[in-house]
Amino acid sequence: MEINGLLMDETDNVVTCVREVAAGEQVVYRKGEVLCSLTANEDIPYCHKIALKDLDKGATVIKYGETIGKTNYPIGRGDWVSHNNIYSVPRDYDSELIAEGGK
Repeated sequence: MEINGLLMDETDNVVTCVREVAAGEQVVYRKGEVLCSLTANEDIPYCHKIALKDLDKGATVIKYGETIGKTNYPIGRGDWVSHNNIYSVPRDYDSELIAEGGK
């Protein structure tokens, strides 16, 4: 099986396709040492994301182990995840700051 998707972090719920994937085609990616795959429900453009699991409306989309947005409506496992079905969520940078002295 040819790897055509990248899982950036094991906590991610999307995979980035490293080439265009046609509907019905398998997206193959590595999770640690395990080779995994799922079927694309629709065409996924190059460098776009595919959902690894069903995501309800308002669900958090995770890539790089970080929140990249929330869903506008339900997205099914194998569906294309794009700017059309997710929206950005501002980060709370104040809560991420490290206090002076590293504490």
